[in-house]
Amino acid sequence: MPAITDAELKLLQTLVYQECGMHFDERRTAFLQDRLQRRLRECQLDSFYSYYRLLISNQGKQELTRLVENLTVNETSFFRNKAQLDLFQRDILEDILRHKQERRDYSLRIWSAGCSTGQEPYTLAMLVADALSYYYMRNPLPFDSPLPKPLVPSPWRVEILASDLSYSVLRAAQEGSYPEHQMSAVDYGYRLRYFDKVGDRYVAKKAVKEMVHFDFHNLKTEYLPQRNDVIFCRNVMMYFDEAEQKRLTEKFYRCLNPNGYLFVGHAESLLGLTERFQMVHRNSGTAYQRVEVRV
Repeated sequence: MPAITDAELKLLQTLVYQECGMHFDERRTAFLQDRLQRRLRECQLDSFYSYYRLLISNQGKQELTRLVENLTVNETSFFRNKAQLDLFQRDILEDILRHKQERRDYSLRIWSAGCSTGQEPYTLAMLVADALSYYYMRNPLPFDSPLPKPLVPSPWRVEILASDLSYSVLRAAQEGSYPEHQMSAVDYGYRLRYFDKVGDRYVAKKAVKEMVHFDFHNLKTEYLPQRNDVIFCRNVMMYFDEAEQKRLTEKFYRCLNPNGYLFVGHAESLLGLTERFQMVHRNSGTAYQRVEVRV
């Protein structure tokens, strides 16, 4: 198969950038070349030109989606970056629950952006369910809860929205079925409470799945989920250049409720990108809180 020229690569980089905001600098050229060659073989095309013509045609929408799926590294795991999740559960969630209860607002909405095969949103569902039961052990409700106790005690409504731009990972996430080796970070207590063992796999229980709603979203667009209390978008911004990162941070600001929180990847930072968020840092866990403008 002929090597792809720099000019052809540039053309493709522009197309991918316009489609989903992903930016490929010199360091990732070899990766882009490799994935492109794979798609050419898959489509049984012998030149970049014919492949590019397919991508920009009306029939090529599906292939463009497949190419973008191939360009994202869907690396994920349960309880990834424990320090961040401790900060989320012990401090931030506790704070949100208290403020909402004072206002008699019993809705909690969390968005996992770039959810891959679902380990992050299911982790968040487990942490929220645990946090609610701890909270009500210390602050009992004025009425008895039905037995067996539901994961989300009444009158609370919890919605965890999980999105990705890869249909194949969303399908896997929806199934919520994981082999033993992917469960290594999930301790025995969590497995018992939140999963059913089916053959040699662990499947998220129905009540856990009901907390999570999976949907296709491209972060490049303006139609993104609104009114979130917390957004997790970890190890996604690194795919974008600075201009796109700034635009995305601005969108996240608008997608959050007042004083809402944003979690980005361990190696990612909002410093220098925006002044609309302030950093919250405890025990090596980091998050960003929306700054409210005083009128």
